[in-house]
Amino acid sequence: MTDSQQPGAATEQPKTEFALQKFYLKDVSLECPRSPQVFTGEWKPETNVQLNSQARPLDDQGLFEVELTLTVTTKSGGEVAYLVEVKQAGVFLARGFPKEQMGHLLAAYCPTTLFPFAREAVTDLVSKAGFPQMLLAPVNFDALYAQQLAQNHAGKAGEESAPAGASH
Repeated sequence: MTDSQQPGAATEQPKTEFALQKFYLKDVSLECPRSPQVFTGEWKPETNVQLNSQARPLDDQGLFEVELTLTVTTKSGGEVAYLVEVKQAGVFLARGFPKEQMGHLLAAYCPTTLFPFAREAVTDLVSKAGFPQMLLAPVNFDALYAQQLAQNHAGKAGEESAPAGASH
C-alpha cells in the first residue's frame, strides 16, 4: 500500500518532541563590597534586577542549552550593598516544531521553566550573605518575548520606510 492509499496519511503532522533533559547552575557570583560596614547603617534598599536569556544548539538532533542570567544589584544609602549574578541553565530537547514555535519555546517557555531555580539561588545567596530575604517577583517571559517581537517588527518596518542613508 502506498502513502496515498493509507487513511490519514495526508493529514499527519511531523512528530514534535519537547523535554527538559537537565537543569543546572552554570555560574554564580556574589559581591558585598561594603561588608561589614553595610550592616551597621540604616537599611534602605534600592534593587535593580536585570534578566537575559540565550539559547544555543548543542547538536543537530534538537538539543539546546538555554541559559537564564539574573543580575540583582541592591544599593543602600546610594552605595552597592550586594550584587548577585546567577546563570541558571538547562538542556532541552525540542524538535519537530515550526520556526515560530521554536523561537517561543527557547525564548519564553524554557526561561519560564528555569526562573524558579534561578530565583531560589538568588534568595539563598542573599540570605547567606546576611541580608534580609530577597524575593523576586514572577516574570512573564511570554509578555517579554511578545514585546521583543514587536520591537523587532517595528525596527524592521522603520528601516524599510527610512530613506537611504538615514540613521537610527
